[in-house]
Amino acid sequence: MRWTLKPLPTLDKVSSLAKKLSIDTNLATLLVQRNIETFEEAKSFFRPDLSKLHDPFLMQDMQKAVDRIEKAMANDENILVFGDYDVDGTTAVSLMSSYLKTYYPNVATYIPDRYQEGYGISYKGIDFAEDNNFSLIIALDCGVKAIDKVEYANNKNIDFIICDHHRPGNELPKAAAVLDPKREDCNYPFDELCGCGVGFKLVQALASRRNQTIDDLMPYLDLLATAIAADIVPMNGENRILAYFGLERINTNPRSGIRAMTHQLKKEVLTITDVVFVIAPRINAVGRMKHGNYAVELLCEEDFETAQTMAADIEVFNNDRRDLDKLITIEALQQIKENNETEDFSSVVYQEDWHKGVIGIVASRLIENYYRPTLVFTKSGDKLAASARSVSGFDVYNALEACSEFIEQFGGHKYAAGLTLSQENYKNFKDKFEEVVKNSIPPELLQPEIKIDLELELSAVTPKFYRILQQFAPCGPLNMSPVFMSKNVKDTGYSRKVGADEDHLKLSIVSEDGTKFNGIGFNLGKKHAEISNGQPFDIVYTIDENTWNGNTSLQLIVKDVRVSD
Repeated sequence: MRWTLKPLPTLDKVSSLAKKLSIDTNLATLLVQRNIETFEEAKSFFRPDLSKLHDPFLMQDMQKAVDRIEKAMANDENILVFGDYDVDGTTAVSLMSSYLKTYYPNVATYIPDRYQEGYGISYKGIDFAEDNNFSLIIALDCGVKAIDKVEYANNKNIDFIICDHHRPGNELPKAAAVLDPKREDCNYPFDELCGCGVGFKLVQALASRRNQTIDDLMPYLDLLATAIAADIVPMNGENRILAYFGLERINTNPRSGIRAMTHQLKKEVLTITDVVFVIAPRINAVGRMKHGNYAVELLCEEDFETAQTMAADIEVFNNDRRDLDKLITIEALQQIKENNETEDFSSVVYQEDWHKGVIGIVASRLIENYYRPTLVFTKSGDKLAASARSVSGFDVYNALEACSEFIEQFGGHKYAAGLTLSQENYKNFKDKFEEVVKNSIPPELLQPEIKIDLELELSAVTPKFYRILQQFAPCGPLNMSPVFMSKNVKDTGYSRKVGADEDHLKLSIVSEDGTKFNGIGFNLGKKHAEISNGQPFDIVYTIDENTWNGNTSLQLIVKDVRVSD
């Protein structure tokens, strides 16, 4: 692992903030690193406030969107709420449709089939709308580049309202309204909303016309927090406010579907990490293994017993998904070894019977083994389809662009993309992709990086320090959970390997000033020899609580260790 210490802010900024807030300089440093430099900014950070949400009508086309929906309702039109099959899309469809149905009955939902229709607005979905007399489609988490499909709908007298958060192309679809804070001509103050977030702003605007306040919209914030966490959007600005209150909702009065997925966790307080690793994979598994509309049905279900039955089905889908991705990962790793490609600069693997719904997960798993840009292909009709994943700092989208002579279709962004090509071009593409990566990736990017906020003396890790640290949550991009480094610690003699295969490292350490701490290092069992010979070593860690036999104490979640210089 590459250890990278973040630059320290200037001492005068840190000292000034520490004095204003009456906190130590370590905490002040962490805040300034997050661009929090004044008392007011710190107050907003530590005390999120729903009144600080922006006026939804600041978003370009918001008035048009509200007017078109109100016109539809006045004319008894049928409204179809359309969204993608991932977490952001299904939560957005659930939020929008369930809100509209509180005061208008002619609302239905549509999630495209992952395998037959693919991502985004589909011709099949528009045909469904025509066949069933829908004259307005509200598209969520997709559509900002669907120029031809919106034109196709216009020719059938079907209007679109698009709520998207992806970057638009040079031209916008000719829709009744295009809500996207990333539009060049949109002056909305926060442009990092997820798709569900843009949908929520439309709901907020509709609610204001009915004299409803943000308090009336609280029941929808559990869905929005789930989308914000799963879509890995920046955890600042409006996202952090909405995630904070959405998490509060999840912990106090969640909708039946979310309660059904989480009630077996036996945790007093669910965190954003629980949303990412418990709720989100189960919602995603539905779109991968069955159909995304089943997730919408669960998230809109009001009866808890029915929701429990549905959640049990989803648990089966998720377990099937887990088994599949484990099996395919084993087969893919074997393929890399058999082809003598362990020393390559990229991983490109293909097998025709691999399940298309999990190849993106498998690509991520392969990166855990061979840290390099990775593509996993499978057969899709008469073509090959792939999911691409990248390593931190390397733009896989640009790399694919350099191989476009062999690709029929591709899309995505810097770290994740999808593509299709014909079978006869697979070998040429694979060779070209390896060549492109080899010639363009800096060597250090082939080594995983741990970004460290701050070097800390172990004696600084106190219950008071941890209590304030907890208030940094919810964490995510631009507000990651703080990572620390402490140098020259030693094993007390009680550190040991743990776990069925001794994969993990249970640490008992002491610093130079005599401060002692316990820690756990997952998948660090192989490092036991480095730390148990009495030699000083350095650790990188986050801080957590551990409860054992009714006693709660602070412990370190150790991410890596290395012998001290």
